[in-house]
Amino acid sequence: MPQIRANGIAIEYESLGSERNPAILMIMGFAAPLVFWRDSLCEGLAAEGFRVVRFDNRDIGRSTHLEALGTPDLAAMMAELRNGRRPVAPYALDDMAADAAALLNALGIERAHLVGASMGGMIAQLVAINHPQKAKSLVSIMSTTGRPGLPEAKPEAMAALMAPPASESREDLIARGVAIARALASPGYPASEEEMRAQRARAVDWAPYDPSGLARQMAAVIAAAASPRNASLARLGIPALVMHGADDPLIPAAHGEDTGASIPGADLRIVPGMAHDLPESLVPLHLKTIGDFLAKVEGRAPV
Repeated sequence: MPQIRANGIAIEYESLGSERNPAILMIMGFAAPLVFWRDSLCEGLAAEGFRVVRFDNRDIGRSTHLEALGTPDLAAMMAELRNGRRPVAPYALDDMAADAAALLNALGIERAHLVGASMGGMIAQLVAINHPQKAKSLVSIMSTTGRPGLPEAKPEAMAALMAPPASESREDLIARGVAIARALASPGYPASEEEMRAQRARAVDWAPYDPSGLARQMAAVIAAAASPRNASLARLGIPALVMHGADDPLIPAAHGEDTGASIPGADLRIVPGMAHDLPESLVPLHLKTIGDFLAKVEGRAPV
């Protein structure tokens, strides 16, 4: 897949569909390279007449890893946040949003539909807030505004997400990924062990494991909790779709409800049986819901 320079870094990306079609920018979440977007979803959206661009965020996959910024102390940052202080991260989610906007510029895309999952949803929100000229619509999936007081993650889900691998061997990295997948799995849309392993193996093989880069991404998420986006989202003037799993153990459904309530006119979909993952069994629902929403924004008939 190609790379392009944008916002001072190299960004690995893939573009599907005709460059003449309306663009969708797919923004993935914490510790997840672009291959976490299901091929079937991206290819399905491209088949519906869109140009679909997915990419590796900074510090993950094959995009630039910012080793010179060091490894942040996440425990100290959390302590600062709990004590009412604003923790300082090596970079902010706003910088990651600037990467996404710069990627669109580098690809010659004037405006795009922004589709973000989890941390990617936070980044997509910030692209719409900070770079409104680049945003045609917003789709926020299993994400949050960062408003204080919303329910916290279940301890076992957070523990699985943050647990280090037993070693950095391929098998141990895959095993860690499968353990995370089990902890975040959708009860109503189950994935088999084979599917979980295949997806995690693809991610492990995509690029070397970089725990320092993952810590920098998590530091950006922690720091963003000191700057909730509700007031800024209330000023958005673009169509928005908010999708969230009713059974999400990592970012509970109340976060999706809050996101939907914060964006004027947002279409909120709380999905029973969906948790914090994107299994193959959920692709038809995502393809139908997102495809119909984007078709409406484009003035087309629903698929």
